[in-house]
Amino acid sequence: MKASDFPKEVLTLFDQYVHGLIDRRAFMEGASRFAVGGMSAATMLEKLSPHYEWARHVPAGDPRIRDEFVTYSSPQGYGTVKGLMAWPTSGTAPFGSVLVIHENRGLNPYQQDVVRRFAAAGFLALGPDALTSLGGYPGTDEEGARMQSSLDGGKIFQDFLAGAHFLRTHADSNGKVGAVGFCFGGGVVGRLAVAMGSQLAAGAPFYGAQPSAEDTAKIQAPLLIHYGSLDARINAGWPAWEAALKAGGKTYTMHMYEGANHGFHNDTTPRYDEAAAQLAQQRTVDHFKKYLS
Repeated sequence: MKASDFPKEVLTLFDQYVHGLIDRRAFMEGASRFAVGGMSAATMLEKLSPHYEWARHVPAGDPRIRDEFVTYSSPQGYGTVKGLMAWPTSGTAPFGSVLVIHENRGLNPYQQDVVRRFAAAGFLALGPDALTSLGGYPGTDEEGARMQSSLDGGKIFQDFLAGAHFLRTHADSNGKVGAVGFCFGGGVVGRLAVAMGSQLAAGAPFYGAQPSAEDTAKIQAPLLIHYGSLDARINAGWPAWEAALKAGGKTYTMHMYEGANHGFHNDTTPRYDEAAAQLAQQRTVDHFKKYLS
């Protein structure tokens, strides 16, 4: 099924549900008002929820990459973080490096696949799991989101910041690190750009919350920003951020993907937009090749 098969009100409710703005009961009650054609609220929730067997662009064992789980230290965060690291099997180290920042539910199979996609494109890639301190991604997004919401947001950010520095100083890295993130992770990309200054070589946030004008003044990394035109909640913050980016003379490009929803890059749900996702992915690879080589 596609996102267009669902009433837009149900898509809005689902967006609120997966971001913790309403609970499961509120989603079911709200969606039940739009249940038609044999599609109950429960059926709609099941159809909209991730199906990870779909996310296999670069499976484990793909000859273009090698990957393994690694751990690194995060003294200001939760102490130790586990993440998936992937290397290209062609080319010679050192490589430009990409930090992949997951959504608000841990390093699920979709995000692991994204890590491998960047390795297949020629980068050293790392996807930290913010749920490491709780045992890691639990196997379902619903439980993963609950777990992540129970953690200290400041410490989670420090875990990703430590991951960026781990990549920057890794023996197989050329010292140039880019950050890409999705939803919650898109917001983290902005925060990393603020915190790291020139130590972040490039950023590519997908539909993430925007930094304040005061924080935007600290950004030095060139940004490639991706939004879906139907994502009213996130897009509402764009005009103010664009004004701040322009006022500060920042290097940025924003792409608005017409007809695309929040989460359009995630190929495990009906909100996936294949054309938009593939174009955004290639643009991001090109952005990183420009600034991380």
